[in-house]
Amino acid sequence: MPARSIFSLSTPALLVAAVLSTGCATIDTYAPTLRSAGVYKLDINQGNYISQDMVDKLRVGQTRQQVKLVLGTPLIESVFRSDRWDYSYMFIRQGRTVEQRNFTVYFVDDKVARWEGDEQPASAAELNREAAARTAGEMKWGDQRSWWDTILDVFRQ
Repeated sequence: MPARSIFSLSTPALLVAAVLSTGCATIDTYAPTLRSAGVYKLDINQGNYISQDMVDKLRVGQTRQQVKLVLGTPLIESVFRSDRWDYSYMFIRQGRTVEQRNFTVYFVDDKVARWEGDEQPASAAELNREAAARTAGEMKWGDQRSWWDTILDVFRQ
């Protein structure tokens, strides 16, 4: 019986492990991928971050200055389309676009006529309340969490 080298026995096991790990989202999130070859890439927030509570403050008939106070300066203010402002947001993690949202405000006679866009996230205050409830060991509605739920939360994220 011929002697086998260590490499010939472990090569198939390594190939199987590599294929199985490529589909796992947590490994891709927390460990460097083969594409990046271990090079760290910065997370990039780009554009206007708009939350739902900001959109709720918009009213038909507001002036451009009032819209700037509510939503901030638009990312795209075209000279050729002076009747609309475009607010765009993009979040890039390790070279991949994770989140992208667009929001447009339309003006008639320098007053807000309408707005449209992607669904906006909850307000920062609401997100902070939910995070505080999670870290305090309580659920969103104030119910006490069991130790098992706390352990499962580690694997859900």
